[in-house]
Amino acid sequence: MDQFSNGDIFIGEIIGTAVLILFGAGVCAAVTLTHSKARAAGWVVIAFGWGFGVLAGAYTAGPLSGGHLNPAVTLGIAVDTGHWDKVPVYVAGQMVGAVLGAVLCWLAYYAQFAANADADSSQPTLGIFSTVPEVRAPVANLLTEVIATMALVLPVLAFGLTKGLGQSGTQTLMVAFVVVGIGLSLGGPTGYAINPARDLGPRLVHAVLPIPNKGTSDWGYSWIPVAGPLIGAALSGLIFNAAY
Repeated sequence: MDQFSNGDIFIGEIIGTAVLILFGAGVCAAVTLTHSKARAAGWVVIAFGWGFGVLAGAYTAGPLSGGHLNPAVTLGIAVDTGHWDKVPVYVAGQMVGAVLGAVLCWLAYYAQFAANADADSSQPTLGIFSTVPEVRAPVANLLTEVIATMALVLPVLAFGLTKGLGQSGTQTLMVAFVVVGIGLSLGGPTGYAINPARDLGPRLVHAVLPIPNKGTSDWGYSWIPVAGPLIGAALSGLIFNAAY
């Protein structure tokens, strides 16, 4: 983290996280909204859409900030390395970028969201912006997010030790593949937030935007996709520091 200035980190994380959320929320909107050409395309499409969002966002932010795009990744690196001074700058940029990306998704699908006013075609919209568990069981949901985030952060830390991946730029590609794999393998129970900014920022946007028939923003659940990834990231940093 130390090789990047605070200004570059903030701008890079805003841009990169906005791209991530635009892709991710965009694919969820494409699959969910009734008047979308990708309607009901399925979970595999969603998993790859989020993976491509990580790919595009991280490569875009990489030259400015290293492309964390995720407070859990930033926390895992800080726990491992002991470098905490720039963590607030990373997290601030990630939150602003997540909000911006969610707004851009809404604008891109504005006509489809507006069509949600038709009661005959209305669809729940929170799942476009944030995660919703299939079975509401707080302890199990939290555990899922902890495990899924460890499955992200541990490989991210390990990839950083492989000099060839970093020099070739392949490291970011590998992380994107990991995110796709997490979605396919561990996304079923909770929708795999694995990123507090990815869930909280768009949830705030969902609460504020004038989306017809949008329903609740489910604030009672909102702490789980924040706490779970942070716990998983901290554990990952401790395990990695002890083992490598």
